[in-house]
This record gives sequence, C-alpha cells and structure tokens, in this order.
Amino acid sequence: KDWFLDYASYVILERAVPAIEDGFKPVQRRIMHSMKELDDGRYNKVANIVGHTMQYHPHGDASIGDAMVQIGQKDLIIDMQGNWGNILTGDGAAASRYIEARISKFGHDVLYSPKITPWQASYDGRRNEPINLPVKFPLLLAQGAEGIAVGLSTKVLPHNFNELIDSSIKILRGKPFTIYPDFPTAGIADVSNYNDGMRGGRVRVRAKIGQLDKQTLVITQIPFSTNTGSLIESILKANEKGKIKVKKIEDNTAAEVEILIHLFPGVSPDKTIDALFAFTACETSVAPLGCVIENHKPLFIGVSEMLKISTFRTVDLLKKELEIQLDELEEQWHFLSLERIFIEKRIYRDIEEESTWEGVIRAIDEGLKPYTQHLKRSVTEEDIARLTEIRIKRISKFDIDKAQEKIEALEGDIEQVKYDLEHITDFAIAFFTKLKEKYGKGKERQTELRIFDDIEATKVILRNTKLYVNREEGFIGTGLKKDEYVTDC
Repeated sequence: KDWFLDYASYVILERAVPAIEDGFKPVQRRIMHSMKELDDGRYNKVANIVGHTMQYHPHGDASIGDAMVQIGQKDLIIDMQGNWGNILTGDGAAASRYIEARISKFGHDVLYSPKITPWQASYDGRRNEPINLPVKFPLLLAQGAEGIAVGLSTKVLPHNFNELIDSSIKILRGKPFTIYPDFPTAGIADVSNYNDGMRGGRVRVRAKIGQLDKQTLVITQIPFSTNTGSLIESILKANEKGKIKVKKIEDNTAAEVEILIHLFPGVSPDKTIDALFAFTACETSVAPLGCVIENHKPLFIGVSEMLKISTFRTVDLLKKELEIQLDELEEQWHFLSLERIFIEKRIYRDIEEESTWEGVIRAIDEGLKPYTQHLKRSVTEEDIARLTEIRIKRISKFDIDKAQEKIEALEGDIEQVKYDLEHITDFAIAFFTKLKEKYGKGKERQTELRIFDDIEATKVILRNTKLYVNREEGFIGTGLKKDEYVTDC
C-alpha cells in the first residue's frame, strides 16, 4: 500500500504534472537552470547540457534529452542549432551529441532573476536548485503541456503568444477576455466546446484540404496531435476498407506540409473531402484537461484561471524586483554620500594618531557625526570598515562635482523606482507591451477558428456493395450474384 502511494504521489508531483507557478515540470526546470549555469552566450552541445542537468535530476540521460527536445520544438525559450526533428513529419531529433542549444533572448528576459528565486538543496545536497523559476509570462499556456501520472493526467493546449499578452493586459485593466488554443501545426479548429480547457471539453481539429484540379486534392496543414505519416496511414486504411476511393498519395512535405491525393476520374472531390473528415485522421478531436500542481496538490482549473494566476504572479515578481532594486540604489546612495563626507571633510586625517582598530573606528565615527543628519539610515561599523578600504589614489583624484553628479543621478533613479512601485499595474502593462513589441512579430495566430458542419457518414461513404434479390425463394443479400440486381449500398 505505502509503496504504491509513494510512487503515485512522486509521479504526480515530481514528474508528469507542471507547477502553476512557472509552468515547468521538474525535469524542464532543471534543464533551464542548467542552461543558465552553462550560459556564456555561445551554443552548448545538448549532450553537455544533459550531463550537467544530471547533477539535479537523478534519472537517465534519455529522459532529460527527450524533455529538452520537446522544449526546443516549441521554439520559444531555447535557440537551437542542428536537426531538432520535425513536428510536421514526426521525425525525431538527431542524437544529443550532434545538436546544440542556448537560451533564447526571450528566455533570458522572462525566466531568470536569481535574487527573487526561491532555492532548495538538490537531491544529493551538493548544490542548490530553484524551487520554481520567476517566470514573468504565461509560459504554460503558450507552450502547452501533456503528462500522464498515476490516476490522473494533464493536457494543456498551446495558445497564441500575442493573444496571451493582450489578455494579460485586459486582466490588469479589469476587462473581460477569452483565449482559445492555437496549434503549431496550424489547421482549422472548432472551439465551440472548449469548456475553458477543463475536463469534459473537446476541440475538433481539421486538416486544411484544397482542390488542385478536378482529380487532385492537396493537404497543406494538418491537425494537432497528428503528423504527415500517421495522416497518410489513416487515409490508406480508409481506402483499403473501401470507405473512400483514392488512386495514389504523394507526400512532398519539407518545410511546409504538402500531401497530394490523386482521385480516379468521376470521383467527386467535394464528397471525398467530406469523407476524409469523416473516416480518416484529417479530423481529430482533442480533449483538454487542465491540471497543475499548487502547494504540493493537483489542482483542476481552466485556462482563464491559469492566465489570471500567471498575470498576478508576474505583477508580484516585478514588484519584488523593483523593491530589491530600490534597496540596492538606496544602499549605493548611502555609501556614496558617506564617501563624499569622508573625503571632503578630510576625516581620514583623524586616524593618524590612532594605534588600535577600535580607535580608528571610533575616530571616524566621531568625525562623521556632525555631517550625517541627512542620511536615510544610521552609520554602521560595516560602513566605517568600508571607508577605511578606500585607496589613497581615489582620495587624491576625488572630484566633488563628479561625486555630486553621481549622487543626483542615483536620486533620480530612486524616484523613478518609487514611482513604478506606486503604479505597479501600469508598470506591468508596460512590461507586457514591451514583450509583445520585441518578440510578437512572426507569432501571429496559425490555427483558423471555425464552427464545423457535422458530416453524416452515410451520405459520404462509398456505395460499393451490390444488393441482389431472389423473389421466388424469398432471399435477399449481397452474394446472390446470379439473381436480380437491386441497388448499390
């Protein structure tokens, strides 16, 4: 009993289901953390990244390599070099020793911020790894996620980059919004029964089929969850069973999908298109199931709720970053002001007579006292120790005007950060807008949304069975070839 429960909860929490905070499963988070540690701006061999990740992920290299290829194929947070496979044809990536990767510019902008990252010890206690990454973007909804755990599974469909940002801005402005999936394989989708991506919803997805001429159909986009191989196989099977009639199929897919379907003379192209939707994988149904981990428990929620949580978390992260920035600026201002007093008022001369460290500290402290009323906090022993480390060269070259300029520039920065903190919602909206301007080009919606007509199978199936009747003996059937012919069925 105990072992099975331990295993089940391990698979749910530590393997198959993404966390609500950053949208990563543990293996993905560890990969992204490793890539940050190895990052020097150049491409790294994937095999090298996988080896580095094994310090955090106590499992085989194959599971890490596969997970990394999946992140790469989403083409958002990793820059790739080499053959990373093809989602259209279902071809796999080359071995990890042949392909290379680095964090994309977008990844750098939204994934990392070490000062606000919560850390924990890695499995063997040798290193620290992030509990979750401070992701400032609805990454889970942009990439989608799929996982089968023990007793539950998850399937979050991918959504459009720009639409997610627009919806996040609407949330911050208190306006209503709706989001629908957008698939990397394009195609046409009917989302009338999407149910906000929750259990029980259904999205029907179709291939885009056009007519080249009277005897040729061409498929240029395929449904999500299929590839050109599985699609062609399903058409050939339907052809063998006599449900559709096809002369031959040519697959010319390279960077774009192009499957040519040649028909026999006299076969209706329109009817064949309907039959392809009815009997082959040209129309498939995808069932979303929004499940994420929150506080070490699985949580079943819809995509609108996920987006709200992500948006408000982004605001919270931006606020934390600004607070840290404010502390650092005020600290710089404090020390520059102290340094100026120390050099300008020649307090360094007061320590010439002192022979002990305590005496030095005391002398500087006494010397500073008359001039420190305007500082924002009291002077600590640590501050004084830092003052004693100032080099003679710096004291001799000290320029009062330049020092004053620096202090005034810092004051301007402090004011700006305080203003941003007071108007944090506007600051977050500006952050999202900037992301869209910088990375939104070329990320337009690919899947066309449309409500489908239901196709009646009986109307589009081929009538390829002949029916005969023997009136004298009272028999009717498809095998009485010598008797009277009635009709095709």
